[in-house]
Amino acid sequence: MGLNIEEQKAVERFRTEVVDPSQTKLVILDFWAEWCGPCKALAPMLEKVAAEYADKGVVLAKLNVDEEQFIASQFQVKSIPTVYAMFQGQPVADLTNARSESQLKQVLDQLLSQLPIEAGDAGANGQQGPSAEEIEQFVKMGEDALSESDAQRAAGIFAQVTEFAPDHAAAHAGLVRAMVQLDQVDEAKQVMSAIEANPKLAGDPAIAAAKSALDLAGTQVDDGELASLKSAAEADGAGMDAKLAYAEAAFAAGERDAAADTLLSMIEEDREWNEGAARAKLLQIFEAVGLEDEWVVATRRRLSKILFG
Repeated sequence: MGLNIEEQKAVERFRTEVVDPSQTKLVILDFWAEWCGPCKALAPMLEKVAAEYADKGVVLAKLNVDEEQFIASQFQVKSIPTVYAMFQGQPVADLTNARSESQLKQVLDQLLSQLPIEAGDAGANGQQGPSAEEIEQFVKMGEDALSESDAQRAAGIFAQVTEFAPDHAAAHAGLVRAMVQLDQVDEAKQVMSAIEANPKLAGDPAIAAAKSALDLAGTQVDDGELASLKSAAEADGAGMDAKLAYAEAAFAAGERDAAADTLLSMIEEDREWNEGAARAKLLQIFEAVGLEDEWVVATRRRLSKILFG
């Protein structure tokens, strides 16, 4: 075909993520980029409608034009967001101008009435629902939204998944973490109570991360107290207890960089203080945010450099 290695890999990824599913499903293909504001504004609507139509055989696939330039060029994408409906490997409709739920649903309903789309798999209650693979795709979208600090969007995605898959631990954990980021701590505690009452969920490692997020949220203070804690931590001769108190409050207030900087400086100063309390707190923060989060990965590198040179 005259393609280089990278182009061949891009084609194979596209075949796996879009072409193969489109043989029996209707794939909404969303061309987007990190820097594209309209793309991020459109994404929640696409995700919501795709989740609602999953039982009808609709799947959402997202293609980052910066990472997949070759595929984007094959579709002659000139601007983003660009959105196509794909069936059996071919574009069957341009959905780009469908910017509202009603517009998108109208087009999807028309396409579904004309094409031999295979409906979703039967769910736990005997109703049609998304497949396990599609559910994992939505969970990944939720995690991506959390890593982009879009907790509102993440909460919506995770809530949809828990309806389709009531025993999916990662979705429940993600919902709790998103609610904590939205300062909906009381509501998150109620969700956690329900999780702990479900033996299929309670022991899952993903739930531990949600518990960590809830525990850290319990140290939240108002702006005035946070400022006082910061002053105490930065004062000449400030003790470790003052620094730890500020780090906890800073993270609960959403200032995770300040929390990490404080804890890392404490570890560098005396890693054994209080049986390694600063390191333990930082690891708890990592667990609460998510070990695959880019911020966590970068901060872990900083920690490793301190610990191991």
